[in-house]
Amino acid sequence: MAGGADALQLRDKDLDDRALVEAARALLEVTRPAGVPLIINDRPQVARDAGADGVHLGQEDGPLAPVRKLLGPSVLIGRSTHTPEQGAAAQAEGFDYIGVGPVFATPTKPDYPPAGLSYVRWASENLTVPFVAIGGIDRSNVSRVLEAGARAVAVVRAVMGSDHPRESAAKIKEVVHGYRS
Repeated sequence: MAGGADALQLRDKDLDDRALVEAARALLEVTRPAGVPLIINDRPQVARDAGADGVHLGQEDGPLAPVRKLLGPSVLIGRSTHTPEQGAAAQAEGFDYIGVGPVFATPTKPDYPPAGLSYVRWASENLTVPFVAIGGIDRSNVSRVLEAGARAVAVVRAVMGSDHPRESAAKIKEVVHGYRS
């Protein structure tokens, strides 16, 4: 957040729900005062129990309607997509935002081949719902992603794997801000 993150996603496949709720509540004590939404990955019940700002669902995490019923109208709900068909379906279903990717190869999504910049271009030309490009994005390639039409990017390794995460986030944010202005 000190480097300029607009949102944070809590993703830990190994924690049980109770521990993840506790972690989310601790993070919310920092994110809320800063006005930075906290999104929980894959677990709507955890998002509800923690009082998180949103949940992000993968392709295998079921339809939107029961999650919307559980969380209510004010909680952000996003969907990961990997193809134009999935992007169009997520938009039609009513998701608040869509993850587009992985743009490049990434170890966080080893089962998905890169969707490439062509999917980012398609999303920028066809989606009316906000989308976030994700997957293998870092300082060396973020400009290409933005040139393809993205206005928001999600990064994991580029910040979390850095020896200087604050500076790494700030440098990526600076590039993104330049495209937004």
